[in-house]
Amino acid sequence: MHPKKERTLIIIKPDGIQRSLIGEIIQRYERAGLKLCATKFFVPTAEHVEKHYLLDPNWLQNVGEKSIEGYKKKGEVPPSEDPIEVGKTVVEVLKKYITSGPVLAMVWEGAHVVEIVRKITGGTEPRSTDVGTIRGDFVIDSYKMADGDKRAIRNLIHASGSVEEANNEIALWFKPEEIMDYRLVQEQIIYDVNLDGILE
Repeated sequence: MHPKKERTLIIIKPDGIQRSLIGEIIQRYERAGLKLCATKFFVPTAEHVEKHYLLDPNWLQNVGEKSIEGYKKKGEVPPSEDPIEVGKTVVEVLKKYITSGPVLAMVWEGAHVVEIVRKITGGTEPRSTDVGTIRGDFVIDSYKMADGDKRAIRNLIHASGSVEEANNEIALWFKPEEIMDYRLVQEQIIYDVNLDGILE
């Protein structure tokens, strides 16, 4: 498969919708040359959100370990030394966050789309991510505030972390017939080897 056919899942979370950033977020990805292939606007159920985060069987363990490590780096005592237990707490706050209002789920396509989207989106914690990224430009939240308020960090967007993760997530959020396969005129400039057809 040509790299231009790679796809990723992006979800504009409830805080992104409420802050009227849909157009700005979509524009950032479009300007990079990526192609929008599917959209769905709805309020997901808690069950759906839980399935999303548990698609990776190691997710609870990994997120629990990262959280425990984060507490210790800050000189704080983690709520538990058991990564699975901490991971389950993270899932609960994420379910509350993602189901608090409508989300816009999208499938985007393009060369190296998973990597490019993550670069444009910025790091998970807005406070420490770079200016010029979506999260760096539009969010001031931090792990410190989120932990203090016992809530999920508000960072506007979910973006798949790997091609495998993207494929699994897309299959959970969209049926195959809901994803458009079409040609975008700009693809002639982005992907055509010889730029044939510009001068006629």
